[in-house]
Amino acid sequence: MDYPTERIAYVRTDDTPRMSPPVSSGGIGGWLKVNLFATPRDTVLSILTALFLLWIVPPIINWAFIDAVWTGENREACLGPDVGACWAFVDAKFGQFMYGRYPLEERWRVNLAGLLLIAGLVPIAIPSVPYKRENALYLLVVFPVLAFILLTGQFGLEPVETPLWGGLLVTLVVAIVGIVVSLPLGILLALGRRSEMPIIKMFCVIFIEFWRGVPLISVLFMSSVMLPLFLPDGVQFDKLLRALIGVALFSSAYMAEVIRGGLQAIPKGQYEAANAMALTFWQGTRLVTMPQALTLVIPGIVNTFIGLFKDTSLVLIIGLFDLLGIVSQNMNDANWISPATPATGFVFAAFIFFIFCFSMSRYSAYMERRLDTGHK
Repeated sequence: MDYPTERIAYVRTDDTPRMSPPVSSGGIGGWLKVNLFATPRDTVLSILTALFLLWIVPPIINWAFIDAVWTGENREACLGPDVGACWAFVDAKFGQFMYGRYPLEERWRVNLAGLLLIAGLVPIAIPSVPYKRENALYLLVVFPVLAFILLTGQFGLEPVETPLWGGLLVTLVVAIVGIVVSLPLGILLALGRRSEMPIIKMFCVIFIEFWRGVPLISVLFMSSVMLPLFLPDGVQFDKLLRALIGVALFSSAYMAEVIRGGLQAIPKGQYEAANAMALTFWQGTRLVTMPQALTLVIPGIVNTFIGLFKDTSLVLIIGLFDLLGIVSQNMNDANWISPATPATGFVFAAFIFFIFCFSMSRYSAYMERRLDTGHK
């Protein structure tokens, strides 16, 4: 028998067409089966959750949108048996909620200070934007000076005393100052508590345990009422300044423990590696150990920041009307007293707090994912 001298072979030159997934595992039906109805227990929980949402969501929508009052001149607009949220009250008092009793003709200065803050925060928050060192210098040195000039009134601007400040302005001032001061001070306290020098270690331990052992309300009360009694005659500090100092010191104690936890979580080999490279203590801390520690405790740091931001509402006890305080004060306005006014005001304040806290939480989650260099 004769065989062909050339071997005939078939070689595929294109990919096999990709087939669609089975109906049971693809599309919306597949997603629901995998995530909501994978097991009998998941099915029961999903059904109960859906029933709970059907029970609670429609009344909330009716109260906040359908039955809400959006416009009005006084409390008469929000009176009635079927009236929902009184957003007319928020609209009428919105200026006070944001600025307090800051003069109307000078509020452009607050807006300008806010724009200057955003102009510094946005570039430093985006990793791809260059000149981080210059940006940090602007936020830590240049911006505070400009904000102080604009808000208090210097160099020809109309002076505005801090008792006239209020609303979201006071909330942001107290929170930002507390955050900016507590982080570096907390780092120093954490390093001091781990120091081998007895005097420094004892001082840091006493400082941290003292501030963690007293409530913030008592700190604010002491700074506002008791501190002036110990000052010489004629020496006075601004009430807002006293609150800023108290909040910063209080928050730094908690921040120190968060950072100390990160330092303790670093393997001993990292410290030995820094010593093997002939780095000094401060060089090893700045280049080796502290960056790793801060990366490990990002959730704890942001959690402290969020707690500090919400605790700013406690300054009401010393007569500073932050956002929540100014909302509560305006609820007693005779022109707007109604059954719907308190709930509407508190919901508005809660929404503003939620926006800031949720933004910090989401950005911290983004930084965790970006800095996560470990193997999962």
